[in-house]
Amino acid sequence: MTDNIHFDGHNDEDFEREDLGAKPIIVFLIALVVGCVVVAILLKGMYSLLDKRETQHQPAQSPLVQQTTTDTRTVEPGDVTKFPQPRLESHETGEIDAFRLQEAQRLQSYGWVDQEAGVVRIPIDRAMELLAQRGLPTLPQAGKVPPSDVNMTKEAARRSDTSAKPAKK
Repeated sequence: MTDNIHFDGHNDEDFEREDLGAKPIIVFLIALVVGCVVVAILLKGMYSLLDKRETQHQPAQSPLVQQTTTDTRTVEPGDVTKFPQPRLESHETGEIDAFRLQEAQRLQSYGWVDQEAGVVRIPIDRAMELLAQRGLPTLPQAGKVPPSDVNMTKEAARRSDTSAKPAKK
């Protein structure tokens, strides 16, 4: 009874010694390709049939509408301007690259934002340098008079007034 039991505890179990042959695999691949071709042909025929049926069952257009002789599903380059906004992009990567270049140039150059009001733009790096040098603008503390042209003029006049001071020798 213990003759059939091996050291690892398994009975005399075996495995299938026959491998899968190449012929069934090749037959399956050929059948798969033929099936895909048949499905593609059926779909093409079905869509052409549906397209013919759709064109035959179109309602009559109003006589006031300009008759079109071309396929309305294709858009000519000149017809794009007739479509209302927003329009589909025709060259997405080129348009986004041009937009990013324009934004980078705007962020890294000097220029007028509003010339009449005297508002200019400066590059970000320069703005950061100025901010580091001058600090952030602060609000005046309560009880203090904020500096103004009038107050600064009065203070400068007070300092420059030498009539009350004795003359230096």
